[in-house]
Amino acid sequence: MIGSSFSLEGKAVGTSATLGVGIETCDAAEGLAAINKPELELVIWRRVLPLCLRNWLERLDASCLPDLRALVRPVDLRRAVEPYLDECGLPRGDMRNLLLSDVDDLVSAFARITQSDLVDVRLERVSHDACWKFHRDCVEARLLTTYRGPATEWVQPIHAERALREQKLFNGPLEHLRLHDVAIFKGSCAGPGSGIVHRSPPIAGTGQTRLLLCLNKRSDVSPEPWPKSLEHEAPLS
Repeated sequence: MIGSSFSLEGKAVGTSATLGVGIETCDAAEGLAAINKPELELVIWRRVLPLCLRNWLERLDASCLPDLRALVRPVDLRRAVEPYLDECGLPRGDMRNLLLSDVDDLVSAFARITQSDLVDVRLERVSHDACWKFHRDCVEARLLTTYRGPATEWVQPIHAERALREQKLFNGPLEHLRLHDVAIFKGSCAGPGSGIVHRSPPIAGTGQTRLLLCLNKRSDVSPEPWPKSLEHEAPLS
């Protein structure tokens, strides 16, 4: 279960805090529901998963990491993705179960928060500069968490237009999610002026491979609901 965050020693950690206008952190999964407040643009659950999971993922050959997309009811998540985890070579055992349980819990939480019957699930292996440009997501809300590698970078709303304008030349304050943080971003479809400007961390040429979970509500670009399809995924946008 994901009801509390954990330190590397397994102890619960984290306190609620305000990072700036429209930004909040929380110390439990339930706090992510604050994204439904009109005045909030980003809610971050500060957490650290068990060190054993992090070490296991870091030691895996990148080719064994999943790269999939499925539109599923939360209750079907495990049945939908388990066969593909076997196909890509992700070793069975306690660590895989721990990863899958976390994804399962986050899918259920996102479905409750967004009142969605179906969730568009992307568990993506990234070894290039996917979505390197600063941008706002063209969605109402999107959940992101990184299981391996550098996590998502974002800017405070006061710097958003400058980051969008300058892109790679932007040298202003840059915020970073931490590994295992869970963030729900509002996107441009949430209303006028909505959407936190963010980007994927540039990693091309570094030899790093990220494992990223991205959850969205069903949209026109979603695959057919499982079990009709389970897709290999193109770079995140």
